[in-house]
Amino acid sequence: MAGLIKPAFFGSLFLLILLSGSCYYDVEEDLYPDTGCDTTGVTYSGVVLPILQDNCYVCHNAASQLGGIVLEGYEQVRLQATNGNLIGAIRGQAGFTPMPLNQPPLAECVIAKIETWINNGALNN
Repeated sequence: MAGLIKPAFFGSLFLLILLSGSCYYDVEEDLYPDTGCDTTGVTYSGVVLPILQDNCYVCHNAASQLGGIVLEGYEQVRLQATNGNLIGAIRGQAGFTPMPLNQPPLAECVIAKIETWINNGALNN
């Protein structure tokens, strides 16, 4: 019986060494490249409006008006964007209730797109 243990042990050891040699190191940047955040060509109708519809209209539509804020319609959004309330809320800045309320914050890229639109004049485009 002792004679069988040695070959089994050495066979297992050989297999372990062989398999461990097949491991390799991957570079994280190669596996998960940064796709970046494209903020070129941000428009109200093409980018900002769909974000607001998906994340804000549930509470801030013309019917609900929660917190007295309406984000339905360009003029209402422009008002909140140009007075700093929109960015203050979605960034959760001091003095603002973080939005969306009781939800995870918007992705940084989404916020960057809204900021780009505002910084470019908050145009109705």
